[in-house]
Amino acid sequence: MASTNVTLTVEPRGKPIRNLPAEIEIALTASGEELHTALAEASATSVHRLRITKGSDRSVVPNSTRTTIQDTGLRESSVIHVKDLGPQIAWRTVFIIEYLGPLVIPALFLFPLRSLLYFNLDKPLHEASETQLLVCLLLTVHFLKREFETVFVHRFSNATMPARNIFKNSAHYWALAGFNIAYWVFRPDAAAATKQPNMGLVYAGLALFGFGELFNLNAHLILRDLRRPGTTERGIPSGFGFSLVTCPNYMFEIIAWLGIFLVSQLSWSVLFFIFVGGLQMWSWAWKKEIRYRKEFGDKYKSKKTVILAGLC
Repeated sequence: MASTNVTLTVEPRGKPIRNLPAEIEIALTASGEELHTALAEASATSVHRLRITKGSDRSVVPNSTRTTIQDTGLRESSVIHVKDLGPQIAWRTVFIIEYLGPLVIPALFLFPLRSLLYFNLDKPLHEASETQLLVCLLLTVHFLKREFETVFVHRFSNATMPARNIFKNSAHYWALAGFNIAYWVFRPDAAAATKQPNMGLVYAGLALFGFGELFNLNAHLILRDLRRPGTTERGIPSGFGFSLVTCPNYMFEIIAWLGIFLVSQLSWSVLFFIFVGGLQMWSWAWKKEIRYRKEFGDKYKSKKTVILAGLC
């Protein structure tokens, strides 16, 4: 039987969209993705810039192959609002830029910029200690791994984000993991500058770092395999750590950073980064826990702690 078509009334929301049609005819069995694509082609606009909402209740019409026009409740002569979200940037690109700062800043601070940054300290500046070189190496390894995962591991549920947000998203990593840690840990008078570091802290830190990085990668691979390429479908994650907390990838991330904290000879700047990042991850993890409970119902075993087993 042939699909029933409906004609929807199209109204711009916010600033006008050039060439946006006043009406569009589409099958009730068509997907939300097809509606987005049709309006993008008609208005010569990137599909990622468009957000479509129902005029009746302002609910979003998802850009998804899993939701049909009929599923949304749209019918003949229904009104839809189309908003131009502005210039967009790919999430993968955002992540690459975010991690690039703290990837290169430590080495810059430790070597070519050293004499310029610490101009007010006694001269001549002594060379960086082995402990400071080790912290730099750990930071480099961590963010190289992040870049690798961004390119080869992660699958993103949303293709793009507003381009203006790149500055806000990058500030956390560039400022706190880059400038903050590098400046204080690599100072000639920092605790890590000593020629006789506490080796107990160094060995324990290296063990935590290696453990955290390895199992953080494992958790990311598990999460990657829950989503088929090109889809936003999710499954219930299982594997090492997932029976303990909602987001073991965050737990192992914190463990790795605690390793860097120990190797740095307990630098407050590293601890500050862990605290700020931990609060943000805790917030994200609780939102994911709530989504899992809602999406999977009784199939999902609820967690009481979301990032650190038994704590939070």
